[in-house]
Amino acid sequence: MNTNRMEAFSDGVIAIIITIMVLEMKIPHGTDWSSLKPILPVFLSYILSFAYLAIYWNNHHHLLKA
Repeated sequence: MNTNRMEAFSDGVIAIIITIMVLEMKIPHGTDWSSLKPILPVFLSYILSFAYLAIYWNNHHHLLKA
């Protein structure tokens, strides 16, 4: 059975999720390092979520190619 459509759909869904996640990040107003402190937890949660989605996508990709 050909899984190209399902693979393309899941790739699209994951791309949309990553885009929505990055849209929630706010740009700091200051120009020094201290202005980055308030958004550090948001940035770290984005990195962890991105890594989780990358692992999920990789597993899904290998599942469909097997």
